[in-house]
Amino acid sequence: MVSKKYDTVLFDLDGTLTDPRLGITNSIQYALKSFGITETDREHLTNFIGPPLIESFMHYYHFDKNTAIRAVEKYREYFTVKGIFENSVYQQVPELLAELTDEGKKLLLATSKPLVFAQRILDYFKLSSYFHFTAGSNLDGTRTKKSEVISYALLECRLQAGTNAVMIGDRKYDIIGARETGLDSVGVLYGYGSRQEMEKEDPTHMVETVAGLRAVLL
Repeated sequence: MVSKKYDTVLFDLDGTLTDPRLGITNSIQYALKSFGITETDREHLTNFIGPPLIESFMHYYHFDKNTAIRAVEKYREYFTVKGIFENSVYQQVPELLAELTDEGKKLLLATSKPLVFAQRILDYFKLSSYFHFTAGSNLDGTRTKKSEVISYALLECRLQAGTNAVMIGDRKYDIIGARETGLDSVGVLYGYGSRQEMEKEDPTHMVETVAGLRAVLL
């Protein structure tokens, strides 16, 4: 397949630009402990990377919505102070962002993470300058669905759905969100979604490495 040359590139954050595993799993352990739950299986907790936290607490620990909301509040007690920085940028990502910017691409961040946290992460890792616009969820739990985040980013940047843009992410939510907003998608396999998860959603492109992502975008 000959790759389209996309003018606008939307990136997910966790599992796509950065590896947040330690900070997110530590924050979840902290939250669960406040409910008397000791979770030692950190691998199980990686399922929380990507989807909205309230949904994950309800799905994996069978919390009702009000309890899940309280769990997210406890999660943030740890994450805001420490967990947010227990994170690392994937190798070759800064170089890719710089190259895309030099080529005149418009880069947008589209994450289900609250905007205030996403912006702090971009600032901390000195990635903010590459992004034309940053879209995230609200702290009150609204705008967490990926299609809502993408639509908001497109609206604020005055771009039409179906424009020459592509959404990049490591979980099915990114691919579904792209499809629901009429965008092409790239599923990356170096993050936290499995190949099986990606293949089921049939992204426009699928890559295993940041180098592979570069080949699609450039």
